[in-house]
Amino acid sequence: MESGERQLDAVPVAPGFKAGGAEENQGGEKRRLPKLKNPVKVWRNRRQQNHNHTAEDEHDGEEAQQEEQLEEVSRRLILREEQLFSQDSPTEEEEDQLHRDYEALRLQIWMAIHNTFSSSSSSSSSGHLAVLRSAVASIQQQEEQDRRWLDRQQGQVPVWRPQKCWSTHHNLLQSMVESRLTKSAEEEAGGADGLSTPLKREVCWMGWRVKEDLLAVARTVKDCYPPQVDILNLYAGLYHQRFSGRLTELAAAGLEPDDRSYLLFWINHCYPHEILKHEDLEGNIKTACLGSLLLLDHLDHLEDQYLTHKEDQVKLWLSAVLRKEEENWLSDRTPELIEQHHFSPLAVDVIQVIDGALIEFRCVIRDQSKAQRITAHLDSFLSSYKKCLEDFVKGNHGNVHSVIKAHLFCEQQLRGYITDQTGSVSEQQRRDCLDTLSALRDCGYRCFTCPIHNQLKVFLSQLWTPVWLDGSLPVVDSLLDSLSQHLDDLTDLEPACRQALLCVLHEHVVCQYVRMMMTTKMRMKNREQQVGGAQRMTEDSRKMADFFIERGCTESGWLAEVVDRLAEILRLQDPGSVQLELVSLSRRFHDLSDGHVSALLSLKTGLSATDMRSIRRSVKENRLPDVSTNQSPLFFSKVKMTRINQLVLKAQALSAR
Repeated sequence: MESGERQLDAVPVAPGFKAGGAEENQGGEKRRLPKLKNPVKVWRNRRQQNHNHTAEDEHDGEEAQQEEQLEEVSRRLILREEQLFSQDSPTEEEEDQLHRDYEALRLQIWMAIHNTFSSSSSSSSSGHLAVLRSAVASIQQQEEQDRRWLDRQQGQVPVWRPQKCWSTHHNLLQSMVESRLTKSAEEEAGGADGLSTPLKREVCWMGWRVKEDLLAVARTVKDCYPPQVDILNLYAGLYHQRFSGRLTELAAAGLEPDDRSYLLFWINHCYPHEILKHEDLEGNIKTACLGSLLLLDHLDHLEDQYLTHKEDQVKLWLSAVLRKEEENWLSDRTPELIEQHHFSPLAVDVIQVIDGALIEFRCVIRDQSKAQRITAHLDSFLSSYKKCLEDFVKGNHGNVHSVIKAHLFCEQQLRGYITDQTGSVSEQQRRDCLDTLSALRDCGYRCFTCPIHNQLKVFLSQLWTPVWLDGSLPVVDSLLDSLSQHLDDLTDLEPACRQALLCVLHEHVVCQYVRMMMTTKMRMKNREQQVGGAQRMTEDSRKMADFFIERGCTESGWLAEVVDRLAEILRLQDPGSVQLELVSLSRRFHDLSDGHVSALLSLKTGLSATDMRSIRRSVKENRLPDVSTNQSPLFFSKVKMTRINQLVLKAQALSAR
């Protein structure tokens, strides 16, 4: 049996009429009507004749020509009705014949309505649309005739009035929609064959059917109806109601996690965005009247189940990634070399886990801020990652340096990913993650810089000695030669990571250089010594800057400015000039403290206690009021030592005199 036959079995006949039964007219008078042919059987017989026809195209043309006359047939029947019931006593034979003719017309009208979609893809679609348009016009004529009879006396109204064609039409559409959405996925599953579960195939097919049918209504069927019928929204409401009912049944049956996410994907993404917001539908369908496919309470529960499961998945996946990486470390394996640089897949795996979860999340959950339930596990993972790496570094493993090189690159990749995240990560989460990554990075840096620290102390301890002042002892040259040997071990570190490490090392060397300057116990006895010291500082600053710039560290060039400006303060002799230079330095680097100022002034000769108090007061008064607007890097806050605190106390004592 064809789908069209199943559908017409449910087509309602005219209100108040049953073929071959007793009927009550509007005046209360009963009479026996002649038994009419079953309209469904008539339709089936006609279909069978059509299948047996040897010239199908010719038959389609004849059928179209016949059906296009529905509007004219309806008009003639109404005219006969008016003429018949204008008589004082119409004959039963004439009335029965008119009744049979009306039933034949109604059957043709419902057949035309029923074929709305089944004929839309045929070669004679334009002919079927003409038939549909004629059928709709006939319905309008019959509705108008129903209204004409309302004001007439009850005894004069035909027994078949009112016919209520629009009511029957709407009931038929509802039956059609239900039938089209409940067909099995095996019959017309379209593109759903590749889906893994019966639920996915069913939901996909229903959604595909809703989309195709609504597009057909918007593109062609709508033009067959008068605007006041609003046929597109009528169909949209019926499809929404049926689709919603079936999805509610599926959601209530208990779902596997994979099916649950697919159901939410259709409810929250595909249906509202890809169907209702299709370019041919958006603005024409009253989506606010449709609402969600699931009741909000049910939808909230479904989403919470999804998020709980996804959180558990993300935690499990991240834990597996770290466990596998840690096993590689402890097995003394050396990370692989990619383009001559040590590489670990950990960062890529973590990003794929989080990003994959977020991509799916954005399509299945309405409230996007709930993504933080997923990204919250990134911070806890990073804390575990940092602790594992710190514990590994403490162990006596031969692959420490190669592992750290690989994971400095991982840190850089994760930092870039977290920094670029918008919406999915809260500001607090972002800060916490970046702080943890900074601690992880510093742990890695210490593996390479700690062995250098002791050498720095040895070399820099010779600064501010007479042999350094007269230029006979090249302290910085010897220091940089030693550094060069250590840095040769970093050639297999990823270039951007190597550059970042060199910048940190450059800053550390300059900090130690300045600290030695500020805490030297040697007081410049005369102008020549101060000028000579300033000249040595300028030369050392240039050598250090050139050394690191040649190795790709171009972002720390500002460090040379620090040393040069300190050298200028040492070179100047006039108290007013020293004051101006210190004020300028404090405005350029807002972390220059009173202790640092006192330490610098302690190197000067020829400055009285009054001069020092005046300079310190001027620096304090002329600092920028809002340091948050100062974009200069921090430097002096990293130059920490006990002697500076002692100098602050000494300066305060001098000021009190």
